Amino acid sequence: MPNRAQVATKPAPAGLVDGIFTNFAGTLDYKLYRSPNLRKRPPLFVMLHGGSQNALDFATGTRMNELADECGGIVLYPEQSKRANALGCWNWFDTRHQCAESGEPAMIAGLTRAVIAENHCDPTRVYVGGMSAGGAMALILGKAYPDLYAAVGVHSGVPCGAANDLFSAWQTMSNGPSSRFHASREPHPVATIVFHGDRDYTVHLSNAQAIHAQALCGTVDRSGELSANGPIHLPGGRAVTRVTQPGRRGIADAELWIIHGAGHAWAGGNAAASYTDADGPNASREMLRFFLQHRLRQRGVQRRSDVTSGEPRAA
Repeated sequence: MPNRAQVATKPAPAGLVDGIFTNFAGTLDYKLYRSPNLRKRPPLFVMLHGGSQNALDFATGTRMNELADECGGIVLYPEQSKRANALGCWNWFDTRHQCAESGEPAMIAGLTRAVIAENHCDPTRVYVGGMSAGGAMALILGKAYPDLYAAVGVHSGVPCGAANDLFSAWQTMSNGPSSRFHASREPHPVATIVFHGDRDYTVHLSNAQAIHAQALCGTVDRSGELSANGPIHLPGGRAVTRVTQPGRRGIADAELWIIHGAGHAWAGGNAAASYTDADGPNASREMLRFFLQHRLRQRGVQRRSDVTSGEPRAA
């Protein structure tokens, strides 16, 4: 199938625009939000919903559109098809969807590049975040496309490589990564911020700690270089423990936020949506703060299979 960007013009609720994207890997529906305060070269935030959610629900719950207004950015919400997964989850546990140039990573990366080109986004300030299954897929995208995404945000997610089928996915979610799992040692891991409730009975807290380990090149045992602050009691919110490690220019390349008393829900989210916890911290604001501190230092060579072309079409 030829690559084809079908950018829609049909308005959706809450200022979103519906769209359809098709490339060699398949077809994705999506919603796009352009801030009315759009900068000349806006940052792009790619946000991936969790299981049993959709793009509109996730946009409502995270309030990322409001934050995009503050920084003049664009928010892209790819939407998983129920045909691809009956629960509406991204297939992060399937080996066909765990690397570049195939499956869902190729579709989402191709869509990201199409939105960058159409909206003249700053290619050094493109970020990807997600909740639960969306967080797991965000990590896969960060690893598979380090020349595209400058930072990754994960809420209640699962680390790359912890599962390779449905059984190991459930085991990892319930009990954390197995004893055979080792955090990969990437030469230049993508900057990553992680949020996780310590009463999350859907995805075990140890997954967040393993994600943090991956972001630190698997060197979490070097405790002398880590700074843990907490538990800190936030005004009107939950207590949190925040673990950071200073990186370039004193900016952390990895942050872990353990939210005490929180379950499987987006911290500081809008109660009008699913899987949200109105109590703080405000995960969306902290994620955006972390994102905007990071940018790609140099652009890699664009993958040929991600190049998109074609005509706009309404959804």
